[in-house]
Amino acid sequence: MTFVVGENCIKCKFTDCVEVCPVDCFYEGPNFLVIHPDECIDCALCEPECPANAIFSEDELPADQQDFLALNTELAQIWPNITLRKAAPADAEEWNGKPGKRELLER
Repeated sequence: MTFVVGENCIKCKFTDCVEVCPVDCFYEGPNFLVIHPDECIDCALCEPECPANAIFSEDELPADQQDFLALNTELAQIWPNITLRKAAPADAEEWNGKPGKRELLER
């Protein structure tokens, strides 16, 4: 099993989660983070660190976000690895919790 970054990370992109990951399985895009499912060891350390509550265990992924497992898998193959916490975007808090962000994902 793996953990999955869901829709609420889009445009928030807090990186608190990457700092606690013991296997460095996070990858960074322009406005979203993903978890590489083949590298995730299911330790659950990242989930409580996410200020946007955007990380889910695979079996607790909301029904309307099931496609995010495939999206995390796909984008982890092409985006660079991130291992250190960075400052969140200046408007991250404004985006936190806003619905309908899926179409704003930048690849």
